[in-house]
Amino acid sequence: MTALSQLVERAYAAGASDLHLEAGLPPAFRVNGRLQVHSTPLPGATVKAMAREVAGDSWSQFVATRSLDLSRRIAGVRCRINVLQSRRGVGLAIRLLTAFTASLESLNLHPSLIDLATQKHGLVLVSGPTGSGKSSTIAALVQEINVAQSLHILTLEQPVEHWLKPQRSFIRQREVGRDTPSYEQGLTDALREDPDVIVVGEMRRPETMRLTLDAAETGHLVLSTVHSSTCAEAVARIVSAFPAEAQEGVRAQLADALTAIVCQRLIWREDLGIRVPELEILRANSAARSCIRSGSLAQLATVMETGGDDGCWTRERYARWLSGRRSFHRPSRNAPGDVGGADEPTGSDLPPLQPVAARSSRSAASSGAPSAPAARDGVFVLDDDGTDTASILSELLGK
Repeated sequence: MTALSQLVERAYAAGASDLHLEAGLPPAFRVNGRLQVHSTPLPGATVKAMAREVAGDSWSQFVATRSLDLSRRIAGVRCRINVLQSRRGVGLAIRLLTAFTASLESLNLHPSLIDLATQKHGLVLVSGPTGSGKSSTIAALVQEINVAQSLHILTLEQPVEHWLKPQRSFIRQREVGRDTPSYEQGLTDALREDPDVIVVGEMRRPETMRLTLDAAETGHLVLSTVHSSTCAEAVARIVSAFPAEAQEGVRAQLADALTAIVCQRLIWREDLGIRVPELEILRANSAARSCIRSGSLAQLATVMETGGDDGCWTRERYARWLSGRRSFHRPSRNAPGDVGGADEPTGSDLPPLQPVAARSSRSAASSGAPSAPAARDGVFVLDDDGTDTASILSELLGK
């Protein structure tokens, strides 16, 4: 067993959600939201060897970009992994994924959320800070659709965290960077692939947000995540990602497309020995749509206070519901290596996608012609934009 497998086993047995490895530092486990430092510092060569082990054929991509996202099964545990470069050297941030099938019940979520899984179209956003269980909540909603309806579900994730087994629905999962070069390309493709439900792993870039809103407006149910601490902040985060002159139109589009925002955080329950999600829920009733369209986002708190009949929940009211709940699901962990289930299919024998260099949409829009190739140490790097490289080489060589 490799050193990395042993560390994953120890972290999993300790109930850790994350494992952090850094050259020259001891391993750190995040258990119940708190970081615990273990053992002795790891040599840089050891951490680099672990990174090469998990990266495999993608190591050259990491060398080129100094960052790599992937999912692997290590010691029987499915892991979401980010390989990174820091001042000390190569590091790993590993999220340990539990093997259970996510559901509203298993995540201790309010049963009324099942209504979001019955919507025919519109945008459902799940927001919260990093590590608050957003992806699990999305997976639970998709699973509710999967067991109850015969629909075509398409997911775009980076990487795929929850491997979903089709039941009544037809599920197609695509990993950004492996199966499609970007969220933007995946969303463009999705509109040609006859989906009923589209899952967008995360909305970060304005173009991803725009395409996600377009998909929600064209008759699809779209589920996505965004980082924010309140429902109002989730709306503000989307709107502020666009230039000032476009924000009014984005607010109008969001007001029309939005179905609900679920903002969650995990709180520790000493009496249960687990963390449970505490929610704030905004349903897009007429008052909420009016606030979003006019930009009066501070009024959304009042909308949630008065919109209980429409399915809105303030965090305080949800906390009272949690305190009165008598039955909770307590997840159990099998021993590492016994978590069950085979690795998901790895796809075709096509060569891996090359990383796409991020371009500024503002600079791209302002320049009608492609920029000249950049020279580094006397070497010109040509973008893959259809340029006839043979003629350029002939000209450079004087032929």
